[in-house]
Amino acid sequence: MTHKFDTGLDRYPFSAIVDRPGYRWKNGTGLAVYFALNIEAFEFGRNPGNDFTSMPSAPYHRGYAYRDFGNRVGVWRIKQLFDEFNMPLAVLANSSVYDAYPRVLDAFRERGDEFVGHGRTNSERQIDMDEAQERHMISQVVSNMRTAEGRAPAGWLGPFISQSARTPELLKEQGFTYMLDWFFDEQPVWFRTDNGPILAVPYPSMELNDLPAYVNRGASDSDFTRMLIDAFDEQLEQSKTTPLVYCVSLHTFLSGQPQRIRQLRTVLAHIQSKRDGVWFTTPGEIAGHVAALPVGTVPGDERS
Repeated sequence: MTHKFDTGLDRYPFSAIVDRPGYRWKNGTGLAVYFALNIEAFEFGRNPGNDFTSMPSAPYHRGYAYRDFGNRVGVWRIKQLFDEFNMPLAVLANSSVYDAYPRVLDAFRERGDEFVGHGRTNSERQIDMDEAQERHMISQVVSNMRTAEGRAPAGWLGPFISQSARTPELLKEQGFTYMLDWFFDEQPVWFRTDNGPILAVPYPSMELNDLPAYVNRGASDSDFTRMLIDAFDEQLEQSKTTPLVYCVSLHTFLSGQPQRIRQLRTVLAHIQSKRDGVWFTTPGEIAGHVAALPVGTVPGDERS
């Protein structure tokens, strides 16, 4: 596939956030808050995964076991915590979880959470696929999720937040209305593809994401808690005049550890105490709200 968009500036226009029209979220507040929970499957022996001991070697059982802990133990701690605070979740699910850990997804379906497409497995990346392979992979995910959930997912996040040059076109081709892979703003922005626009909804690929915080940057548990609270408080203040999206990304095998659940409870209690000023939501609801705004409100809107 060849396309006419070669750079970021081709895909979405520059727009200073201070120059944009203002709007409010569904409940009249300025800060949309969502928590993304990555529920993933990891193929035994395929790659080492997260291993913090010595240099791993095949069959990489430590990394596999660490990931497996998340679906056996960690995810249930996280679910219980969000049940306590009555907060929704966006479940970023590998489609192979439906086969390997169906009990896990049953629990979040019962909660009424949004399910977001997240590839087949976190043992592969889209950038390593040719066009036919990537199209087939995305099609498989859509088919599996439609069968299990009764509808196709509206949103997408690639495993490893990986995209090829043709991914936006393939997502639009297969019916996706928004994607989370591009974090360049704190508001949703229309993103150009050869097949028409798709919304780029903010997702914390680098910052308020437990995996890069703990694994890549070496943040302590209390460091990450402070980051989450400080970011929330600052955005809440700024959202009085500018609509913003606050999102936290969690992984079951990291944030589901007992010591981090206690930290996460502190964060949720703090946010809960200020719930009158925020909209607890999901990325799909954010995308739907933005798509219904008047033409020209959102950067990149080329509708007429």
